[in-house]
Amino acid sequence: MTIASLGRGTSGPCFDVPPEVEALRARVAAFVADELAPREGLLTEPAGVPWSAVQELRSRAREAGIYGPHIPRAWGGLGLDMRSVAVLFEEAGTSLLGPLAINGAAPDEGNMHLLEVVATPQQKETYLRPLVAGEVRSCFAMTEPAPGAGSDPRMLRTRARRDGDGWVLDGHKWYITGADGAAFAIVMARTSDSDDGRGATMFLVDAETPGFAVVRHIRSLDQTFLGGHCEVRLEGCRVGPEAVLGEVDEGFRYAQVRLAPARLTHCMRWLGIARRSLEIAAGWALDRHSEGKPLGEHQMVQAMLADSRIDLHAARLMIWHAAWVLDSGGSAREETSIAKVFVAEAVGRVVDRAIQICGALGVSEHLPLGLFYREVRPFRIYDGASEVHRASIARRFLRAVARHRN
Repeated sequence: MTIASLGRGTSGPCFDVPPEVEALRARVAAFVADELAPREGLLTEPAGVPWSAVQELRSRAREAGIYGPHIPRAWGGLGLDMRSVAVLFEEAGTSLLGPLAINGAAPDEGNMHLLEVVATPQQKETYLRPLVAGEVRSCFAMTEPAPGAGSDPRMLRTRARRDGDGWVLDGHKWYITGADGAAFAIVMARTSDSDDGRGATMFLVDAETPGFAVVRHIRSLDQTFLGGHCEVRLEGCRVGPEAVLGEVDEGFRYAQVRLAPARLTHCMRWLGIARRSLEIAAGWALDRHSEGKPLGEHQMVQAMLADSRIDLHAARLMIWHAAWVLDSGGSAREETSIAKVFVAEAVGRVVDRAIQICGALGVSEHLPLGLFYREVRPFRIYDGASEVHRASIARRFLRAVARHRN
């Protein structure tokens, strides 16, 4: 029995893992061991993981029958529900190459979902089809330097003004993940100053459009995202009417279509890294001796291992429950927000404890724990900082209590 299977005996609509999904999970695990583990040196290459290597891994993932668990069958994927995706994304996430290989990495995975829900048939053919095929990459351009949009998207400053039958976009974006090398961007721009939660519009902007420019890579703690985190300028960037994604002034609403599932799939992937970190620490606790006995027989080490097991179990159950709500047709805004806060912090704790248990080896480059730590730490900030989610959770809770009292 592996650590992955421990504690999975709970039954019920949120927690049953069908035999066919368990079989897929085993195939993903074998793929990680056989195809990805030998290639993880690519993650520390100065220029990043080569696009040619990603294409090769995706070809092998197709051969293994594990490509695109989240992608509808009509678009060439496995067409699984979110609960099943959670199982496979966690398994693929045990390697930082896993999400790339199955084409389930951010920001493309979230953009696929948004396009599938909102885009017109023609937009799907132009943008979604090559994206789900893994032939191109994309980015989502909402975040701006202060005082622009960050955790509060209502501070959006990028503007789009009508120009004949098209639009002209002007603005400054930053920390746009994957922008360098992306074939297109989904750009959030303000189209009115409405105070009713509307007023933003999403635009599909091809990377070669005049006026759209990737200015630079922003050096960052985490370094394995394809295309880096970039500063982007839009200056007199003209697009046609066909570039509008969805309806004008409904961008904030569409952002929720993307953000709730996307923050949950982030949780799924990082849970895999936390699980692998615990497995590394457990192995070291069994093998390394101190004061005449294995580290794992020292109570303080046992406490760290136990706390990490507790964090992983609670995180997994939160993810699976939120996935069940999405599968049941709910927005899961509350559930994904709660899960995002807990999982982001739990994953950090698990990786941190693993480093502590492994001591000098943990902070050395002989183990991947240092790389994992750098990659997971920003998760407490992106997709909404923990503090912002906590404030939203509290406000919704107080409103519910007030309604009950009245």
